[in-house]
Amino acid sequence: MTASNESQDTPPRFRPRPWIHLETPQDVELWIAEHDQAMQDLIKPQETGYGVKFTLAEGGDIYLQTGEDAIVLDVEPDAAWIAPLITAATGAEPPPGQYWLLPADRLVQLVIGLSSLVASTTLVVGHRFGSHGRRITY
Repeated sequence: MTASNESQDTPPRFRPRPWIHLETPQDVELWIAEHDQAMQDLIKPQETGYGVKFTLAEGGDIYLQTGEDAIVLDVEPDAAWIAPLITAATGAEPPPGQYWLLPADRLVQLVIGLSSLVASTTLVVGHRFGSHGRRITY
């Protein structure tokens, strides 16, 4: 068996979770706390490129990584249609590429804005968040 066959036979480490529409800041805060706990429990300290993948119901993926001072979004080309909503929810101007750098205090507004458009979320590791990929710290 080759290495590529082994990787195809190995189930994915993290599975998509169906999205439940979040309507209030309290709903989002609870979601954030649950995902933070899952990352602390499941992601190894040496791993980089960790975050959450939002699969949009109308097509495309957005990868989100948070830090104490910033939110990094990787908006895949097939999800570029969501840029006006990100701008409306956060007040940020669209970047020249697919990587958005937002103030950390905009996370609740961002998730509320995206909520009605998300189909599922998946924890990810090893994603390239541009030059902003970082290791998990506890």
